[in-house]
Amino acid sequence: MSADTVRFDEGRLGIEDIVAIAYGVAQPVLSGDPAFRARIARGADFLDRLLREEGVIYGVTTGYGDSCTVAVPLHLVPELPRQLYTYHGCGLGAYLDAGQTRAVMAARLASLCKGYSGVSIGLLEQIVRLFGAGLLPLIPSEGSVGASGDLTPLSYLAAVLCGEREVLRDGVQVPAGEALRAAGIAPLRLRPKEGLALMNGTAVMTGLACLAWDRAAYLARLATRITAMASFALDGNAHHFDETLFSVKPHAGMQQVASWLRADLAYTGQGERNGKRLQDRYSIRCAPHVIGVLVDALPFFRATIENELNSANDNPIIDPEGERVLHGGHFYGGHIAFAMDGMKNAVANLADLMDRQLALLVDTRYNAGLPANLSGMQGERAAISHGLKALQISVSAWTAEALKLTMPASVFSRSTECHNQDKVSMGTIAARDCLRVLELTEQVGAALLIAVSQGIWLRTRGGEAHVVPRALAAMAEGVGCVSAPMIEDRRLDQELRLLLDRIRAKDWPLGN
Repeated sequence: MSADTVRFDEGRLGIEDIVAIAYGVAQPVLSGDPAFRARIARGADFLDRLLREEGVIYGVTTGYGDSCTVAVPLHLVPELPRQLYTYHGCGLGAYLDAGQTRAVMAARLASLCKGYSGVSIGLLEQIVRLFGAGLLPLIPSEGSVGASGDLTPLSYLAAVLCGEREVLRDGVQVPAGEALRAAGIAPLRLRPKEGLALMNGTAVMTGLACLAWDRAAYLARLATRITAMASFALDGNAHHFDETLFSVKPHAGMQQVASWLRADLAYTGQGERNGKRLQDRYSIRCAPHVIGVLVDALPFFRATIENELNSANDNPIIDPEGERVLHGGHFYGGHIAFAMDGMKNAVANLADLMDRQLALLVDTRYNAGLPANLSGMQGERAAISHGLKALQISVSAWTAEALKLTMPASVFSRSTECHNQDKVSMGTIAARDCLRVLELTEQVGAALLIAVSQGIWLRTRGGEAHVVPRALAAMAEGVGCVSAPMIEDRRLDQELRLLLDRIRAKDWPLGN
């Protein structure tokens, strides 16, 4: 396949595949392999045969959820999928953005391609057509309890495939029917189980989790680089990151962070008595122990997210080989909920770490001779210059909000739907919370980039004998292209937004 396509079949996909599709770097293509297509067809054909034999199939010849005891007359069976997505059209809250929507669509496509959902190849092709035409269902972010899957938000995907509700086309909301006609796409008429197969799964939380993992991995590296810059600006002691020191506590992620810090600070282990403070404060000295928690957890989060991504997670599961209909609960998003609750905790700790580093940098009691609030103004106007005083207040606000959101969503299960869904995962709420924590932590990171670059500039401005390590000098120079050293007080919001854009685009060269 081309480097700018991701093939969907029974094969295993990775987080990077979903992220590439979400950011528009790659397009999904459906495998043309005859064996794959035959497998998909067998599931749909098996269901057709059961219907002809008047078999009882949950969600096909029965009502949904607690209504599974209600038999649906055969002549009404074709109408049931539309009923399902219609009555679930009650989502509210902010709409998923374009990248999030593409991630959700890709996650649902991945699950259906496993061949255990009883859908037709035509349904899979219709999802791919939406991608090709640039038509993104307008999906409200709120309304899912994470079991039976992401029913309400995924109803918007199902409806759009059939020409109903609204899509985002080139950033503009357009009625789905109109958009499909303009693209030459015929609305789909869902087969008996296809509404349930589309909606009764974990695609929203899983798509969002893929994006969250990608951002968290980058933030771990960024927080490490910022820590190195803060250590230099505070005239800190690089011996805190010594390889022998970290060899005696064998957390691999923590050791990796210490290794990154040694590289960033050009630490060689020489000159043990270097005249610096014997022990730096914890937000510098213990930074590998804080950031390392996230780095150590990322492989577990990846495995959890990718297992969910590569699962058939609707109900019932259709076994085309054994010709069985298996009723279970694979729509339950507990694994994603746990991963997202854990990730947001570890990421919020990065925000807290950087907030404490900034508190040291702006305070003359702790910043090793730097001016108050890192103001660069000298002379008479220094009396009215306040430097980064307000920035530090904003960072504290963003950090507090991130920390507040670490309450685990997964413990707030609510019994719903006549006690049929009496234990639910809240995985989608956990994923949304995690993305918000990431957003706030990125804001803290943008602010710290300004502060640590200012600190390095101030530390070297007076001609002191401080040789800035190459990695830190390059980083400070890159920040300076967006936010020059502050001498006269000025507004910083636009510079912060530009830095945020660069963080989210992963423009900073941070190494592996």
